[in-house]
Amino acid sequence: MAKSIPFGARATADKVLAGIDLSGKRYVVTGCNSGIGFETMSALTANGGQVLGLARTLPAAKAACDKVSPGATPLACDLADLESVAAAADAIRAMPGALDAVIANAGIANLPALQTRYGVEMQFLVNHVGHFALLNELSDLVRDVTGRVVIVSSSAAMHQAPPEGIMFDNLDGIKFYKPNLFYGQSKLANGLFAKELSRRLSSRGIAVNSLHPGATRGTGLNRSVAWPLRIALKAAQAFMKSAPQGAATQSLLAASPQVNGVTGAFWADCQIAKGSPLLEDDELAKRLWQVSEDIVARHRARPADSLRRAA
Repeated sequence: MAKSIPFGARATADKVLAGIDLSGKRYVVTGCNSGIGFETMSALTANGGQVLGLARTLPAAKAACDKVSPGATPLACDLADLESVAAAADAIRAMPGALDAVIANAGIANLPALQTRYGVEMQFLVNHVGHFALLNELSDLVRDVTGRVVIVSSSAAMHQAPPEGIMFDNLDGIKFYKPNLFYGQSKLANGLFAKELSRRLSSRGIAVNSLHPGATRGTGLNRSVAWPLRIALKAAQAFMKSAPQGAATQSLLAASPQVNGVTGAFWADCQIAKGSPLLEDDELAKRLWQVSEDIVARHRARPADSLRRAA
């Protein structure tokens, strides 16, 4: 179990990492170009860490990395394009050195109209399948014993996901599509993936945790919501976390010695929290893994061998 952690909802990424020397450590952060991904990258590099900052396009990644530090290296990784994911993984594998943590931060939310690719609804593809493919490609680079994987989920996994958890018979949204429901499903998939990956990497001593960053302003996550809801969200921004506060929990999990040895947990406000009861469904997590593996294997040109490195 984690020792008592003196941080809560108002902690910032810089605060949870204050005084921690990350020199010589290497991190991967997806969605580095805005919001909590950018703040996570900033906090890690400010403490001496080297960050591989991934964004959908190389110009977006470069612009973000140029703002923070020479210790940030930009890479393109479009999580909706499995060939782009594979190319990003190849680029990282070509660089020398192990990885100390991978932070799966990027995401999209509440797309008003159904969008699909590879026969999969877009929120599920970007938020879960793309990260599933990337993390399985990189898992053997994560340092044994001290390495970490951090997967950004959401409280939507509890409040918006379908009752059965994952609609395996409607992953393409053809039967019906509801933006919030499919977002909740994708975020539950993040948590289930973290649970199963934690189990598969336990023999190597790698910690894998998921988290709810909290309602955070300035992330752009809700840019696709309908106009009436957008007005309500704008009014609620005064009560939301700032981006540095939203980045605190994932920064803590990625690099703080205060959480050494903790794996397979769901976190919020820098503390272990109560997640969806479905996160304890091992069979659901295993089925999701197999289905995700099959999706990736069907829709990319390369062999699927690397997807089984973590098994």
